[in-house]
Amino acid sequence: MLTKRIIPCLDIKNGRTVKGVNFVNLIDAGDPVELAKQYAERGADELVFLDISATLEGRNTTLEMVLSVAEQVNIPFTVGGGISSIEDVDRLLKSGADKISINSSAVKRPDLINELSNKFGSQCVTVAIDAKQIEGEWIVHLAGGSIPTQWNLFDWAKEVERRGAGEILFTSMNNDGTKAGFANKALARLSESVNIPIIASGGAGTIQHFVDAFEMGKADAALAASVFHFGEIPILELKKELKQNNIAVRI
Repeated sequence: MLTKRIIPCLDIKNGRTVKGVNFVNLIDAGDPVELAKQYAERGADELVFLDISATLEGRNTTLEMVLSVAEQVNIPFTVGGGISSIEDVDRLLKSGADKISINSSAVKRPDLINELSNKFGSQCVTVAIDAKQIEGEWIVHLAGGSIPTQWNLFDWAKEVERRGAGEILFTSMNNDGTKAGFANKALARLSESVNIPIIASGGAGTIQHFVDAFEMGKADAALAASVFHFGEIPILELKKELKQNNIAVRI
């Protein structure tokens, strides 16, 4: 049985870790490199770094931060934000990232998924999907959740799988930062729609929410930010509880 992964997410803006609610009202959560080091020591399986303003500001993710993280941690980490070419990914992987995450650039030019998968292997390519439930339909949004698209979540997920994505990071914009639980119905439907791993994101507030994401949502991994950044849920304690619920995790 494959173990379920616990993944702290560090949203980066101006070189600092930030966290908001429903993608707005950002507050400072600390130095990303120091947080990354702590998470690696405290049992995180992977890390995700998202430069949340890179796309809006039309620039690349900061390579200096990636180099610093690679020197400090011994677990896999994914980097996203402003990635739009093979050259961008080549620089990030050479700087120490294990995987990259693309979002807006993939929707704007879906061939990018094929190009990156063919060049670096699907295991390196995560497609992040930010979706918002509007009148019962899950609509994919771009640029930090600020621009709605014509895609619905499930059709786009099938498309990115077909093009070679190795996994999907699904963030429910409705749940993000609310600490009211993950979007488990959408997660379960998503897991049934594709055959690649799904990372659940948006809404973690309690240990039970993680249990539900794995049991009800059928997620392969669960990602969270503020509950880890502000010490509300220690990762080791979370994993022990998951194990008691017969959910396979690495401790």
